Amino acid sequence: MQQQAIHLKVNGATYQTVADAGDTLLHVLREKLNFTGAKQGCDGTGECGACTILMQGKAVNSCLVLAINAVDKEIVTIEGLAKGTDLHPVQRAFLEYGAVQCGFCTPGMIMSTKALLDENPNPAREEIIAAIRGNLCRCTGYVKIVEAIEHAAENYGKKETLE
Repeated sequence: MQQQAIHLKVNGATYQTVADAGDTLLHVLREKLNFTGAKQGCDGTGECGACTILMQGKAVNSCLVLAINAVDKEIVTIEGLAKGTDLHPVQRAFLEYGAVQCGFCTPGMIMSTKALLDENPNPAREEIIAAIRGNLCRCTGYVKIVEAIEHAAENYGKKETLE
């Protein structure tokens, strides 16, 4: 396949790389730009949510997006949430509530949660469950994950929690 130069805006910085026409955004993020937080779990079928990132503020499965379709779009990965060692409120809530077991699904869960809370900072439990429906976890049973999201929502958007 013919490669072409592309520019991607990831976590506030612009990166130039090359990609084949069929390269997924997940492949380029992980293999070419070394953003390995998004995981490949379902072989590109979009069924597990482990590769969830934010594109233009919306949660998307990066395994279903061609890299060339992400050019000039704002992309945020799990690596872009923390500021140094200061965790994002959603990351902190997942740790505090034990919503992390093996950790494979955690980045995708956190990114789906951030997208939800950015759109609706006070979701009902049913809305939380609907927002993470596309993210599979084989370890937790989801109880602690939902509790962590509810906790994160309690203070989400308050200035002091985001600085």
